[in-house]
Amino acid sequence: MSKSNRVLPGFRITMAFTLLYLGLIVIVPLTTLPVESITMGWTAFHRTLTDPRVVASYKLSLGASFVAAIVNGVFGVLVAWVLVRYPFPGRRVIDALIDLPFALPTAVAGITLTTLYAPNGWLGAPLARHGLKVSFTPLGVTVALIFIGLPFVVRTLQPVIEELDLQVEEAATSLGANRWHITTRIILPYLYPAWITGFALSFARAVGEYGSVVFISGNMPMRTEIAPLLIITKLLQYDYAGATTIAFGLLVISFVLLLAINGLQHWTGRRLAH
Repeated sequence: MSKSNRVLPGFRITMAFTLLYLGLIVIVPLTTLPVESITMGWTAFHRTLTDPRVVASYKLSLGASFVAAIVNGVFGVLVAWVLVRYPFPGRRVIDALIDLPFALPTAVAGITLTTLYAPNGWLGAPLARHGLKVSFTPLGVTVALIFIGLPFVVRTLQPVIEELDLQVEEAATSLGANRWHITTRIILPYLYPAWITGFALSFARAVGEYGSVVFISGNMPMRTEIAPLLIITKLLQYDYAGATTIAFGLLVISFVLLLAINGLQHWTGRRLAH
């Protein structure tokens, strides 16, 4: 096969357009973060990143996002499995509701969740009677992030579950494997790469979430203030260098975590292949 036949026609043009598009939409905007941050000097840069209020917002944003991604990872598998494998009345309605966080404005989701989980809300009142407060606490932040992140896991796993041949499970059963062995040695390894992808997407979405969290969190500094809200606060104070510094720190931390997740996915995929 000649070299000219190894690539699709128009490869150079499409690659050039792809690089230009990514450069204008992704790379250039992200480059402004370190450039703007450098203008404030190293001392001010370090002082901004190590400010206790900023550190507390990082811990809440990343911690709540990670917990929400774990919860979505566990229950997202169950939801996707039920929607694919079990026909039942109302399945299409439930399947459509999975996409509700995509279509619903995040501010509307935040107001709705705050109303439901407030101490006098439909769900908050019975929880409050048992000493569990959700709204205006870190738990409320986590609940909001679970809400907006679930579709990423479910929609990533559904097509993979649909491709899983039932005959493989039947063959394993005929060879004497019980349900536990089939689940842990056949189903879960097959779903693992897609699960990691859904987990990473859910985590990344949660880290940058603002609208659905700003209401239910209560925005109390050092307690329920998320990093995106602190960035907005800096912008409203015309502290553009401080806002970009906080955003740059959040970008670096998120990038390192996502890189580690992708590295784990690649390493595990190679182990499963062998």
